Order: sequence, then C-alpha cells, then structure tokens
Amino acid sequence: MYSQAELKELVEKAIANLAISTEAEKLTAPVKYILSIGGKRLRPVLALMSCNLFRDKIDEAVLPATGLEVFHNFTLVHDDIMDQAPVRRNLPTVHIRWNLNQAILSGDVMAFIANECFLQTPPASLARVFKAYNRAAVDVCIGQQLDMDFEKAAVVGHSEYLRMIEMKTASLIAASAKVGAIIGEAPEKDCDHMFEFGRNLGLAFQIQDDLLDVYGDAGVFGKASGGDIVSNKKTFLLLRALELSTGNTRKALEEQITEKNPDPAAKIRKVTEIYDSLNIREIAEQLANEYISGSLGHLEKVSADPERKKELTLLANSLIGRNK
Repeated sequence: MYSQAELKELVEKAIANLAISTEAEKLTAPVKYILSIGGKRLRPVLALMSCNLFRDKIDEAVLPATGLEVFHNFTLVHDDIMDQAPVRRNLPTVHIRWNLNQAILSGDVMAFIANECFLQTPPASLARVFKAYNRAAVDVCIGQQLDMDFEKAAVVGHSEYLRMIEMKTASLIAASAKVGAIIGEAPEKDCDHMFEFGRNLGLAFQIQDDLLDVYGDAGVFGKASGGDIVSNKKTFLLLRALELSTGNTRKALEEQITEKNPDPAAKIRKVTEIYDSLNIREIAEQLANEYISGSLGHLEKVSADPERKKELTLLANSLIGRNK
C-alpha cells in the first residue's frame, strides 16, 4: 500500500512530466504556473488511493488521476476570474499575473489537457471513467452557476447552499474516488460506495474551507483570513447566522452586510463576534463531522481488506483536523 505522501509525489512527478506544447509560450506559461504552485492534490491522491484499495499496481491510474488535478486547476483559474480574486495559494492569480484574456484562454486549454490524460485510461475502463469524470465536470459548472446566482439572491437557505457545494466541490471529489475504484477493477457496488465516500468527504471539505476562511491561519490557508466576510460571500457560516439570528443580533449582521465601503478589519471582527455569539463555528464543525462519519460509513461497506482502508480513513479524518 502507498502512503498519501508517496502518492502525492507520484502526482507531482506526473504533473511535471506532462507533455505541454511550448509553441505558444503565452498560452502554456500560465498553465505551468498554476500547476506548479502547489495545493493539496486531494483529487488525484484520492483517485490513486481508491485504486490502491483494490489492487497493488496503480500505474494505469496515474495519468487519469493527474487529469482530475488539471481539470480542478482549470476551474480555479476561471473561478478566480469570476470572483476577481487577487491571490491563490499566497501567490498572484493567473489573471493578475498575466491578464484576463490570457487567463481565460489558458484555462480553456487545461480542459483539453485533462481530456488527453483521461485518454490514457486502460481501454476496458475508459468509457466508465470518462462518463464519471464528464458527469462531475458538468456538475461543477452547474454548481458554479448556482454560486453566482446566490450572489444576487436576497435569501438563500443553508440547504440550498449545501446542494450548491455538492455540485461545485463534492462532485469532483466523488468522481475521483469512483474513477480510482473503476481503474482498480472494483465491483460496481464498491464503486458506488467509493463515490458516496467521496461525496460526503467533499461536503465536509467545503464546510471546513468556509470555517478556515474565518478561523484559519492565513499563512497555512493560502488566502487572507476573512475574505468571505469582506465580500459578503454566502458561505454556510453566513447563511446559518442569518437563519439563527434575531433582534439586535440580526440587525447588526444585516448592517455589516449592507454597509458601503466598510473597514475590512473591523467588519471581519464584528461579523466573527456575531458568529461566536450564535455558536456558528460549533454548528459548522458538527455538520462537517457528520459528513465525515457518513463518508467513513460508506468506506466500511466496501468489500476490501480493512487494513487497506487505513490510508483513506486517515485522509478523511485529516480534512477536519481529527487525529484518528
């Protein structure tokens, strides 16, 4: 069995060895840049771990897994444009370092580089793997549209938000787990359990991401703390706070949301104080834990040696700071 660290190293090598054309340097330089600035590599590592759950030989899964990471980074390039985000992983975003048109075009070509990676899937598994990936790719786009719709919506319930992140974030993580299982020649029922393992994992991951924006260490997180608060982004924390707050607390929260040109530091402090008064952090952490428990419940049902499941269990628990 491979460790997470070993699998991440395999992914990094595969990314470094991608055959990216150098004919149009302005097109490919941003691609190499976004792929080189790090990240958790959660999706490809999960795919390889899922494959390794069912077989020792995982080399046939490396390039399809890399395709998942290329596609994920393509979505980040375009998300950063739509969000007008200046920083990604403590470095300038692609559209800031180059320009808007360059970022759009370089992001576009990454989708086709991802397809090329998937075409290296063993022929017997190619159709099922590509179908799982393509479904997730469409879901990601639907999720992004819902996210943009929410920006203009006066009222968004936290259940609507959970559906949005299921599409935008969890769908690709779910597909990663399923793709690995398919290439590992797992039984269909186990492939479905791995999909649900990944889906629950993805939901927990995004809720944890929302928490980290407010309560995380900016140096570790890779983005300035409180960015979601400053931009009035409809996160799980904000939506639950709006649902639970009443009286003066509700009035104070609405004032922070509607205030024009607020002092960012003051706004972050005031909104965080409101979150604390409503126990929003604890509510979000509890939900993330519930999703992790659901994820591990599906992993338990997979017909593989429990000893081989340990790395996946460690990965799931690590996403929300558990130690076991």
